[in-house]
Amino acid sequence: MLDLTGKNALITGIANNRSIAWGIAQQLHKAGANIGISYLPDERGKMENKVAELVKPLNPSLFVPCNVQSDEQIKQMFREVADKWGKLDILIHCLAFANKEDLTGSFSNTSRAGFNQALEISTYSLTQLSGAAKPLMTEGGSIVTLTYLGGVRAIPNYNVMGVAKAGLEMSVRYLAAELGEQNIRVNAISAGPIRTLASSAVGGILDMIHHVEEIAPLKRTVTQLEVGNAAAFLCSDLASGITGQILYVDGGYEIMGM
Repeated sequence: MLDLTGKNALITGIANNRSIAWGIAQQLHKAGANIGISYLPDERGKMENKVAELVKPLNPSLFVPCNVQSDEQIKQMFREVADKWGKLDILIHCLAFANKEDLTGSFSNTSRAGFNQALEISTYSLTQLSGAAKPLMTEGGSIVTLTYLGGVRAIPNYNVMGVAKAGLEMSVRYLAAELGEQNIRVNAISAGPIRTLASSAVGGILDMIHHVEEIAPLKRTVTQLEVGNAAAFLCSDLASGITGQILYVDGGYEIMGM
């Protein structure tokens, strides 16, 4: 039986009720985990209020701001984790960003600033958060991030984010190799296209979803809760022998050739 009772889980990347991170948070809570939420702060506090209202049913014991482009905010977040919980068992990394103009047109036109920003937020943040979580995972732990097929194959309008996801998947392997001695497992879920705030920046997202519905063996795309179920499995003792892996949750689309 999947049981996360007594596990402290820090979840990043919830923006609204369509976020994949929200589906993961619900399923971890359902499995008994003690939930902590980080949100992206803004000057007016709009995101804080929106996320706080959404996650109320999960009764999070930790609710902290964190912009991963700020070293100080990352340090402060993990200081709060240490002060409140003492240890961390689960880290969910659901962070990605690229400028909309870098997700359309010719990939060779990607700006230097846009390339650097996309990889800093979408790729490097996993390495940085994992390094900060490492000292707190004193009883072992599980780190799970989100990727997409565009990290291994060319997908129209995915452009620089494909490069970011490729780097993210390789980061999973290097982190798994490093952290395994501490019984910390690192894995990624490659989810099929889901209509979220982040995916709305990708041109033709609805066409991508309809294509998956036609081609995938299950003849449908997947839901946030299905991705959440896979994440809960990877965070549980049922997956104790699994690390450094990319788990496809895409209705089987990845296996198809034509």
